Amino acid sequence: MSRKKPVVIVTRKLPEVVETRMYELFDTRLNEADRPMGRSELIEAVQTADVLVPTVTDRIDAQIIAAAGERLKLIANFGNGVDNIDVNAASERGITVTNTPGVLTEDTADMTMALILAVARRIVEGAKIIPAGDWSGWSPTWMLGHRIAGKRLGIVGMGRIGTALARRAKAFGLSIHYHNRRRVSAEVEEQLEATYWESLDQMLARMDVVSVNCPHTPATYHLLSARRLKYLRPSTILVNTARGEIIDEAALTKMLEANEIAGAGLDVFEHEPAVSPKLVKLAKAGKVTLLPRMSSATHESRIDMGEKVIVNVKAFLDGHRPPDRVVPSML
Repeated sequence: MSRKKPVVIVTRKLPEVVETRMYELFDTRLNEADRPMGRSELIEAVQTADVLVPTVTDRIDAQIIAAAGERLKLIANFGNGVDNIDVNAASERGITVTNTPGVLTEDTADMTMALILAVARRIVEGAKIIPAGDWSGWSPTWMLGHRIAGKRLGIVGMGRIGTALARRAKAFGLSIHYHNRRRVSAEVEEQLEATYWESLDQMLARMDVVSVNCPHTPATYHLLSARRLKYLRPSTILVNTARGEIIDEAALTKMLEANEIAGAGLDVFEHEPAVSPKLVKLAKAGKVTLLPRMSSATHESRIDMGEKVIVNVKAFLDGHRPPDRVVPSML
């Protein structure tokens, strides 16, 4: 008599190749509508699943974990971060949490560099002009942006993505500066010709471009607060492809409205999926470039994420430690 397959509930639609493999291995149940699950649906899922596979937009808080059935033993997050999951509450219930680190690094670094270029060279504004029929020919003083070569880039968070961004930015002629909880190795600093700033405030005050690339944790909530944002110079560009909650979005919006910084490129927002109408208005005026959470949106990264989820689930169900287990002490 064959052993019954474990029930694995996936909250959103995944790449077809990933879903096919999951169907082969597990009793997989998908969200065919591919819309965010409500709280009642998430509670029903944790009460019936052996494994839950949420995405970064699913809020798996302490209340939902408290409602979990005895069967639920693993939450295998389809995402690099786990700020959407109360890992402490899960640990107290004996539920293991995993994530998918490392697979988004290059794609997110690409998009971060693209946003820096887009804001500095007004690419999004320019791309709209010809389709709108508003171009009458070249002019020496029209649509002027700013050169990035020779400018100083301050990276907030020098992990995998921050380091990958630094490699790209160095190739574009930017001078690399960074603030991080821990200083990177001397070898990496030498390769990138990177300058470490122990004081985030002092770094922010001296940069031409600032990129946010740190994870969202309780310690980094509003890390770029209203007070810290005031250190930015009127010529500074701010880019965020990490998490919206790291920046005080209301304070940033006021600074953009008052022309207190040169511009911003945002792929994440503090109250997703809601985007401030004031930010949208600023985007229409060309003062900010807004993207709909696209940094990791490549076919390759989504398949790699799915494969990591499968490896974590299979390892756990086979009685082994999942390679990407997240424990509270890591946060």
